[in-house]
Order: sequence, then structure tokens, then C-alpha cells
Amino acid sequence: MGSLADPFSGPGWGFKPAIELSGPTMVFRTCDLDRAVDWLERTEFRFNVARRDAKQLDLSVTGFYLPQSYVGLTRYGAKATIEASTRHVDYWLLMPVRGRLATSVRGEAFPCDSQRGFVFSYPSMGPSRIDVNAGGARLTVMLLRVAIERQLAALLGRPPDASFTPPVEFAPAIDLATGYGRNIARYAQLAYTDIERRGPSAYKAVIDSGFEQFIITELLLWHPHNYSGALQGPAPSILPRDVRRAIDFIQAHLGDPITLTDIIAAARVPGRTLFKHFEDHHGTSPARYLRQARLDKVREVLQRAGEHECVAEIAMRLGFNHLGRFAVEYRRRFGERPSDTVRKRS
Repeated sequence: MGSLADPFSGPGWGFKPAIELSGPTMVFRTCDLDRAVDWLERTEFRFNVARRDAKQLDLSVTGFYLPQSYVGLTRYGAKATIEASTRHVDYWLLMPVRGRLATSVRGEAFPCDSQRGFVFSYPSMGPSRIDVNAGGARLTVMLLRVAIERQLAALLGRPPDASFTPPVEFAPAIDLATGYGRNIARYAQLAYTDIERRGPSAYKAVIDSGFEQFIITELLLWHPHNYSGALQGPAPSILPRDVRRAIDFIQAHLGDPITLTDIIAAARVPGRTLFKHFEDHHGTSPARYLRQARLDKVREVLQRAGEHECVAEIAMRLGFNHLGRFAVEYRRRFGERPSDTVRKRS
């Protein structure tokens, strides 16, 4: 299980508490091969660069920490090979943003580029290797094992502290060009870019938006893994009162940073059952229903707000910390800008 320790000072690559970091920071950078080898060895990686390529080396790691994950951009400069030990215990999603890389596990190679990513499931996947081309860069999302298992337990209707044996192991290759893979890649890149450009305010917006819940849920529901059969089997029937509990909970917490796990707990039914009902009867997921309900509430407040009330303050009070994105979503849903709604009220 990952810890809340510094991931770059020992094995396991745990996570720092989110409060310590308000935006992407340069975690490590060097053009010296011996220093790069030493630093990566201390984090349980073996780093190899041919001496003829060492002049191109410019290893840099920039990233930010969330409560249960880490998002980082890694550049190597030179052509290199990275080998990971089996002491890592969390999940890594690799998404090349420039150039190509190749991963190898259990004797099988997986080419990766902007269209194809890779999911490492430690430690069940065993030793692994990454070969990167010169000038390449990749975005990495690391997820705590405890976060994956807690969300899987919620979806299956098991106790929050349920243990899973064997541990969750995802299919290695992930398509980043279509479907859920594209959604994950875009969201991760948007979150990183947002925090890089806007700093602390964007950092809070990423947390409040349910970034971690979205990534974990998309992987568990749609990306193949050894518990997919249990998730995709016949879902138990759901009673109207169960759905009502979920909807009432959402309506009562529109301004709070609630998670999918919170909604599932309020409904008192397995998450996969709740998902199926929302898809069948509302044409959306519980998380999207929450976002739409927040937009509807903002519109309702704007239509009856006093002349001195501010659109930005109303939006932020109802959970929209990224005002630019809020304006886009509002216009997409209602066919007008928030300011148009205010003007009509006037």
C-alpha cells in the first residue's frame, strides 16, 4: 500500500499530502548521468543511458500531488532505458505527449505514443522496462492502491476496507485515441496544464472537480482488469427509494466537493447498480448528473439574483472553481452565457 511519504526518497513512490503543494514544481532535474542514475536507484529504478548519448541527457520531473494520486511530466532528453523493481505497489498510467516509448513486461513489448498508453499494475505485473527515445516526454498519473480498491469496493457493494486477493491488475495497453482512454488522457493533460498556468486556484479546482474519482472510475468500469467480470455481471435491481436517496443527497450538497463514493454511500446500493440506473433512466452517470444539477442551480440563482450579486461568486459557491470552463459548460447546456441570463433578469 502506498504511503503519504515523499515518493522520491524511498521505495514505493508514495504521495505527499495535497496541502503541501499548490502547483507543479520541479521535483528533480539534472544533465549529469551519474546523478540521474543515483537518484533513480534510490527510488527503485535502474537507469541506463549509453555514454554516446549522455550529452543529450536532460532528465526533469515536474508534477503535483493530490490526496490519492500524483500527476507528473517527465522528460529524459537522451535515449534511455528504465527498469522498475517489484517493490512498487501502486498503479501508473503512462501517456506519451512527445515522441515514443516502449514498455516490456513478462517478455511482451508494448509500443506507446500519443495514441497508445500503458497501465502498470504493481506489484502483480512483475519487473518492467521502459525504453524512451531521445527528446521524448510523457505524462504519468500514479494512483494509490488503496484508492483503487476502495472505489472497486464501492462499485461492488463491499465494505470500504475490503481487501482484494489477488490485487487488481489492469490490461497493460490502453487506447488513448478513442472512448474512455481519450477522456482520461484529455482530462489529465487539462489538469496538468491548468495548474501549471493558473497555480493554486486551479489546484483547488482540480480537487473539487473529482479528478481522482473520474480517472479511477473510468479505469475500473471500462478498462479490462481481473475484476471486470464481477463489475459487468447482472446488476441487482434497484428500488425508487434508493435512487431518491442518491438524488436527494446530490441536491443537498450541490456546493460541496462530494465524490462518487459519497453518492454511492448515500444510496446504500452497489455503485455499479447505481450507474446502470442513471444510464438507463437519466442517460448519464451520477457524476455528470451532479454537474448538470449544479448548472441548473446556478441558472436558477442567476434568474432571481439581486443586482449586486456576482456571477463568479455564485458559480464558485456551487462548486465551479474554474470560471472559464464553467462559462463554456453553461453556454453548452443553456445556449447562452451566464451574463445573458443576468441581462434577461434585469
